[in-house]
Amino acid sequence: MLFTVFPTAWGPMGAVAGNRGLRRVVLPHYPADNLIALLKWEYPGAARQDERFETFAGLCRDYFNGRSVDFGEVRCDLPGEERFAGKVYRACRAIRSGQTRSYRDVALDIGRPDAARAVATMMSKNALPLVIPCHRVIYSDGRVGGFSAAGGVNLKQRLLHWEQRESVTHG
Repeated sequence: MLFTVFPTAWGPMGAVAGNRGLRRVVLPHYPADNLIALLKWEYPGAARQDERFETFAGLCRDYFNGRSVDFGEVRCDLPGEERFAGKVYRACRAIRSGQTRSYRDVALDIGRPDAARAVATMMSKNALPLVIPCHRVIYSDGRVGGFSAAGGVNLKQRLLHWEQRESVTHG
């Protein structure tokens, strides 16, 4: 396992990757020293290797500087495509910046119209925010819903407003 911590316009971010791709993303919330300690605690034995994450860090910096970014090419260590979680995360990954989908929409997208709550559960377990943009999944009635990343619902709302502004400015 390898990890990195890097600065963005919104604060330090962190990421962890293994042989199969990205496994964890920590959005801006913690001071850099605390973020390093968190990642070392979560992934004992992981080595810091900032160079391995240069492309990803550049995408994140661009995102938080208001540039249009596509994380679609970022290789991730996801559950298999045949598993429910894998289907949900791949469907969520297809939601573009400036757009939102409901938990029910995502359930319909994967052919499981009865699974909106299960989709919400998968979103709450998403270890790769931004790359799997779970902040773009909301309730059918337009309410934002929860957000399990550090910073909670306030960060989710901030990300959605940021992306709405971006899509209006560059749309």
